[in-house]
Amino acid sequence: MATAEEVKKLAALARIEVGEDELAAFTKEFDAILAYVGQLEALELPEAGETPPLRNVMRQDADPYEAGAYTERIAAQFPAREGDALLVKKVISHE
Repeated sequence: MATAEEVKKLAALARIEVGEDELAAFTKEFDAILAYVGQLEALELPEAGETPPLRNVMRQDADPYEAGAYTERIAAQFPAREGDALLVKKVISHE
C-alpha cells in the first residue's frame, strides 16, 4: 500500500501541488493504478533475443466482391446527387 509520503514525492516529481485534504484520495487512487499496472507482470513475453511468433492477420489481397456490386445501393441512401457526386451535409465550418 502506498504511503502519503510516497504520494507527496511522486507529486513533487510531477510538479503537482497536492493538498493535505486530497492526500488520502490520491493515495487510494495510486494503489488502484499500481494494481492495474501490476497486471502486466502476468504477460508471457519472449526472452531477450528471442523472436516472438509472427502471424498474418490481414485478409488476402484480392477483390472480395465484384467492383460496383454495392455502389447503387449505397448511393441510393444519399439525399442528394449531382451527377456521379454524392452530396452530404456540411459538418465543418471555419467560423
